[in-house]
Amino acid sequence: MTSETINPEGWRRANGYSNGISARGRMVFVAGQVGWDGNMVFHSLDLVDQVRQALRNVVAVIEAAGARPEHIVRMTWYLADQAEYNRRLREIGDAYREIIGRHFPAMTAVQVAGFVEEGAKVEIEATAVVPD
Repeated sequence: MTSETINPEGWRRANGYSNGISARGRMVFVAGQVGWDGNMVFHSLDLVDQVRQALRNVVAVIEAAGARPEHIVRMTWYLADQAEYNRRLREIGDAYREIIGRHFPAMTAVQVAGFVEEGAKVEIEATAVVPD
């Protein structure tokens, strides 16, 4: 994959994400992944545990398509509780770096009213670009 981080001239570098990514290759779209395992079982109702598992799920899907975490170009995070997310941002960042590494795609995070999957605290969708 050929990719380039995009940051408009004069803007401060984004912290923990990129303002934009330009990439070439085969695109892989990952549906929203919640914090349950491959058998659709939640093992924890803790936000950070669910973030860790949702990220593992994203990586499992892209690896099945021949991609790696560094091929992720975009992520959208849907959160049940913005205040909890902000309070636990350091722990979430640690979990992110554990699973994804120090690769920071374009990202959006939003608080939602709820999830279809009862017990979910986070849902993460992603787009990866696999090298040609």
